[in-house]
Amino acid sequence: MPLTKDNETEKSGVRRAALVGIYDGQTVTSDMCERLEDELECLAFTAGAEVVFRLTQSRDAPDNKTYIGKGKLAELSELCEKNEVDLVIFDDELSPSQIRNIEDGLPDGVDVIDRSMLILDIFALHAVTGEGKLQVELAQLRYSAPRLAGHGEEMSRQGAVGGNPIGTRGPGETKLERDRRRMRARIAALEAELSELERTRQTMRAARERSGAVRVSIVGYTNAGKSTLLNLLTNAGILAEDKLFATLDPTTRKYKLPSGSEILLTDTVGFIRKLPHHLIRAFRSTLEEAANADIILIIIDASDPEYKEHIAVTENILLSLGAEGKPVLYVFNKCDLPASSLPRVEAGKEAVYISALTGRGTENLLAALERIVRSARRVTTFLFPSTDVRMLSRLYGSGGEVVETEYLPDGSVRVTATVDEATRGQLSRFIV
Repeated sequence: MPLTKDNETEKSGVRRAALVGIYDGQTVTSDMCERLEDELECLAFTAGAEVVFRLTQSRDAPDNKTYIGKGKLAELSELCEKNEVDLVIFDDELSPSQIRNIEDGLPDGVDVIDRSMLILDIFALHAVTGEGKLQVELAQLRYSAPRLAGHGEEMSRQGAVGGNPIGTRGPGETKLERDRRRMRARIAALEAELSELERTRQTMRAARERSGAVRVSIVGYTNAGKSTLLNLLTNAGILAEDKLFATLDPTTRKYKLPSGSEILLTDTVGFIRKLPHHLIRAFRSTLEEAANADIILIIIDASDPEYKEHIAVTENILLSLGAEGKPVLYVFNKCDLPASSLPRVEAGKEAVYISALTGRGTENLLAALERIVRSARRVTTFLFPSTDVRMLSRLYGSGGEVVETEYLPDGSVRVTATVDEATRGQLSRFIV
């Protein structure tokens, strides 16, 4: 993919980009469109692009052929030529035919990608572990498969051009049919590899469950400060940058609360609006770290005026992962930065205010965690020998919910129940 027409930018590897979005005035207002493009610009910066201009359009629905219509496409073409733009990023997912038609209407050398392609590109850039790279490649292949016809020529050049190939990191092709066959085979191979890694991950989860430590997942919108918080509490040494999706791979660290209770803190990949479903599918095993947690910390950037939308996005993704019904603590971070007003959550939800950068408010966070840990209920399996069957009455009297009871031939009883931490402590010697 060509870099740019200007020599200075060509040397630096920074691509000159334009952003394009539409709004209908109802589901998406002009203000909302502007905020979405602010986020898109942050994504472009993270990928290594310089946004030169933005173009927005008010229309009831995207044009089936060119997304923005023939007249607006002509305007976009003129602006690209005038500003020496070589990359146009659309805020919505484009069809293969739309990409092809838009590129045909733009000056030669101007490439077109959409929001999903940009996010996939950033994930490819930041993937560090073997599993993370496999997950990104799988998401890219699933996304690229139906788009081969529209990007055949572009993809044949992938990997052959130096500089900053935004939107092209990942699979390439030479001939369409041969590449489709190879792509299907590669997807199957990646799925098999990831299934094997998932079995390993499940074994690790089971070991953590047997340890008896409460599992706490740190989730939230990208760049809210999740990694900074884990570093503050555990000296985890995770990369924490002021960029979107700086962390992809989950990291788990032990932490001892002031009371002496040990918990396991897990940092997870950040969420974002319009997160490509290909990524959710590919990263499901790592995203499920949140679903398998006992307690969830939702980290929110308190200085971001969009914090309510960020909370909604996070809650919806957690719901899709099956993580509903768990104790949740809302942690407003970056309270050292100026904000128009103190953010709030709905009645009945518990929130604390901190600065993971300076440590301010950490004592309130830990106190809230202590309270939740003491009251949090977890599914636990107990095995009561025949000599201690009387302990069953204590379990039943704890207020826990018995899921399954099995009477064994030797007179012992195996019981699976949802119990609080106090009951786990009282009956710890019987935990399987």
